[in-house]
Amino acid sequence: MNLITVNDLSVPELDVFARLREPQLYHYYEPAPGLFLAEGELVAERALDAGYEPVSVLADGSGIETRFREVLDRVGDVPVYAAPYEVIKDLTGYSLTGGFLCAMRRRPLPSPDEICANAGRIAVLERVTNPTNVGAIVRSAAALSVDAVLFAGNSCDPLCRRAIRVSMGTVFQIPWTRIELEWPSEGMAFLKSRGFQTIAMALTEKTRDLGDESLVFGDRAAMLFGSEGNGLLTETIDACDVAVKIPMRRGVDSLNVAAASAVAFWEFMKH
Repeated sequence: MNLITVNDLSVPELDVFARLREPQLYHYYEPAPGLFLAEGELVAERALDAGYEPVSVLADGSGIETRFREVLDRVGDVPVYAAPYEVIKDLTGYSLTGGFLCAMRRRPLPSPDEICANAGRIAVLERVTNPTNVGAIVRSAAALSVDAVLFAGNSCDPLCRRAIRVSMGTVFQIPWTRIELEWPSEGMAFLKSRGFQTIAMALTEKTRDLGDESLVFGDRAAMLFGSEGNGLLTETIDACDVAVKIPMRRGVDSLNVAAASAVAFWEFMKH
């Protein structure tokens, strides 16, 4: 293990953990894909299981020979910077889950065709910008057997630190990519050309209840979720084959998109 005890928090080697913002990490090796931060040893282990390459580690020194030992044995000879937990908290500016961060290299994203080739049930996120929601949706998709997730519009990067943490590393277990096509016109045309029935989670005059027994999904179906404030674009809803909603009570008209996705995925997989 290449263990380095941290005494000087200003050393440039720690910039990736404390002083570089998410966009700077994203472009770290530009034009090649940049870096992301895996927070917590469980998340780092799932990233390693998926084949991501570690670059360096920042860890609470008290766990080096105990709870972090198994994951540290897997990172090879990369620098492992060790410091007391309170020092790490001061350095990063936030309460670090488990006192463990691993900087890892991103990989080139697969094409939507690659992701969708063998998928029967997919989720499409349009302009979902909150990393907590993105992480929670990915976790629900992985847990409830959705085959893949596509990100459209300006949806949050699923490899930002908070999204990864909230997903509990399931972002490394479920296939996903971005739709770089013009959205929604070209993106929706892509989904239809690949044989996906498109289902909008939206409130319209023709919206049907998600549990409607007459609602039938085909062998290939894509469920679309919109932004936290405004939902799906009108153009997206109009291009979908059907719009569905979760039946509500007590005058509640909708759920948070992350909560709604879990309910929808559970019903989605019954069809």
